[in-house]
Amino acid sequence: MLGIYLQRSAVVLSICGIPLAVIYTFSRQILILLGQSPDIAKAASIFVCGLIPQIFAYAVNFPITKFMQAQSIVAPSAYISAGALVVHLVLSWLVVYKVGLGLLGASLVLSLSWWIIVSGKFLYIVMSPECRCTWTGFTWQAFVGLPEFFKLSAASAVMLCLEAWYLQIIVLIAGLLENPELALDSLSVCLTISGWVLMISFGFNAAVSVRVSNELGAGNPKSAAFSVLMVMMLSSLISIIVAIVIMCLRDRISYFFTEGEAVSQAVSDLCPLLATSIILSGIQPIMSGVAVGCGWQKFVAYVNVGCYYFVGVPLGVLLGFKFSLGAKGIWGGMLGGTCMQFLILLSVTMRTDWHKEVEAANKRLNKWDDKTKPLLEHEN
Repeated sequence: MLGIYLQRSAVVLSICGIPLAVIYTFSRQILILLGQSPDIAKAASIFVCGLIPQIFAYAVNFPITKFMQAQSIVAPSAYISAGALVVHLVLSWLVVYKVGLGLLGASLVLSLSWWIIVSGKFLYIVMSPECRCTWTGFTWQAFVGLPEFFKLSAASAVMLCLEAWYLQIIVLIAGLLENPELALDSLSVCLTISGWVLMISFGFNAAVSVRVSNELGAGNPKSAAFSVLMVMMLSSLISIIVAIVIMCLRDRISYFFTEGEAVSQAVSDLCPLLATSIILSGIQPIMSGVAVGCGWQKFVAYVNVGCYYFVGVPLGVLLGFKFSLGAKGIWGGMLGGTCMQFLILLSVTMRTDWHKEVEAANKRLNKWDDKTKPLLEHEN
């Protein structure tokens, strides 16, 4: 069934990618409607239009990645991504600086790089003996039960989208400040650093979601709980070390990205918030991974809505505009929503009865197991 689930996921995500492509196409008008500067909206729309092919690369890549992770096949993905990164750097330099395509060229190369990754992973699945039992070719069963499959994944999608959009809202709101260029420059540097560090946490997120779901499905509650504890400790330690390094380099870190004393000072002012955010991101994605593994997506989606959009965003707007704290106030207020969400999920995780989670996992397995009889049954 793993191969069928892979194909169903790719079909559902590809269908969802169509309305997203429409939004990308009209991004300039949407950004202007939201109050953004026409110049910023124009530049953003040029870049975004080149990312439309990336939407459908994502639609295939994420199911393939989960398909491989569920079988503990991790190293090939890392090698393929590393090779694609080298190609991406070379092509970006050629297209942006030599050919002169600028923002559009950069985004088109990014889309191409993701399709290279998808192609490499798919070829590995088809050709590798490790997947010979889980990938048996394309099947029409991928189109069976799509509405039910969509309902199963919708809560997870909402949960992850609410988390991903939350930090991006900082950029959107910062574009409404009196000096949006400086605010966006400094925030871009900080969010880029945060995104790099977050990739480590997302790696742990994927690992803990797969490990917890596998252990619960196998009926091993103690192993599931132990996996959560170990991943939380390791991810937290790495995040704390990175946060300390960032604080030590706060006055010079912006020069890795751009020049300018004003941007450097603005980034330095934001570094305490950046360090705090990185420490939280060392544990918060782990909670999301546990939620996916345990099937708590709907509950976490409600928590995200309440903490992020009813607490964090209003508080950030209040501090940023009413108290004139600018980008620092916006980020600080939204960090408050993140702290609230973190405390709630941590409390729930620490009080989890893992034996009951095993029972819940068995119910899900019974619901989604393939109960169709084979065409030919062998008799003893």
